[in-house]
Amino acid sequence: MDPSQDNAQPNQGLDLSAVRSKNLPHEEQRGGPGQVANAAADPSAVPVPALVFDVDEASFNDVIAISDRVPIVIDLWADRSEESKQLSPVIARLVESFGGRLVLARVDLDANPRLQQAFGVESIPNVIAIVKGQPVPLFQSMLPEPQVKAYFDELLKLAGENGVTGHAVVAGAEQEPAGPAHPEAEEALSQGDFDTAESLFKAALATSPADEEAKSGLARAGLGRRLIDADPQQLIATADANPKDAEAAKAAADAEIVGGNPSSAFNRLISLIRVSAGDEKEALRLRVLELFEVLGADDPAVTKARTALMRALF
Repeated sequence: MDPSQDNAQPNQGLDLSAVRSKNLPHEEQRGGPGQVANAAADPSAVPVPALVFDVDEASFNDVIAISDRVPIVIDLWADRSEESKQLSPVIARLVESFGGRLVLARVDLDANPRLQQAFGVESIPNVIAIVKGQPVPLFQSMLPEPQVKAYFDELLKLAGENGVTGHAVVAGAEQEPAGPAHPEAEEALSQGDFDTAESLFKAALATSPADEEAKSGLARAGLGRRLIDADPQQLIATADANPKDAEAAKAAADAEIVGGNPSSAFNRLISLIRVSAGDEKEALRLRVLELFEVLGADDPAVTKARTALMRALF
C-alpha cells in the first residue's frame, strides 16, 4: 500500500527530547521503566523454568522447542571429567550474564548415555548449541572465559541472522523491567552526546552485526545529530515550499518522524525517489532505510512504506 493512501492519525511523537534538551530525565529514556511492557505482553518473551537447568533423555525434546525462539547452549558434561566440572560454572555464569538472550541446558552424559550417542560425543568438555532445532558445534575443550564469551557472541549473531531473537523469562519469577541492551550508549543518546552514542553503537555492531538494538540506536543518533538546534516546523515548511529539493525533503522527513507523522515522512521521500535518479535517488533510499531503523521493522508505517519503496525502486 502506498503511504499516500494512509489516512491513519499521526503516531505519538518519537521521544528524542535530547535534541532540544540535554537534561532528559532517565525515566523518559527509550527503554526506561515507564516504557517497558510486562513479560506477559511481550511477544518476544519465552517462559523457561530457569536460565540454567538440567535436562535428561525424557525432557530433552521439550527443551528443543525453546530453540525456535531463544538459542540454547548445551553443556555436555560428566563428573568424571575434572575439566568439565571446572568449565560448567563458567558457562553458567556467562549464560546468565546475557540476561535471557541465551539459556543453558546441562546434560550429565553418564546418566544419559543415549544423548551422548545422539550427539556423537567422544570427548568432554563438549559444548554445542541448538538454534531452530539444529545443532551448532561450539567447542570441545577447556577455554578461558573471554573465549567462551566470544563463542556465545557469535552464537547470538548466528541466531539473529536466522530470526531467533526472543528472550527467556523465568516462569513465575517477579519480573523487573528489562533495561536497554546498550545502557552506556542509550545514556549518551539521552544526554544529546550523539558522537559517543554513535561510537558505542558502531562498536556493538562490529561485534554483532545483527544487533537490532544497536542498529536502531545508531539510526537514532544520526537523527538526533541532524535535528540539533533545528526548528521542525520550519524544516517542514521549507520542504513544502520546495517539493523537488531532496535535501529539504530529507530534513523535513526527520522532523516528521520525531513529530509522530512517519507516514508523511515516508511519502515525502518515496515520492521523490520515483522521480529521481543516480546519487540523489540512492541518498533518498538510504535515508528511508535509516528511518526504518529508527522506528523498527514492526512499526505499521514501516511495513506500508517498505512496500511503497519497492514499487518506487522497481
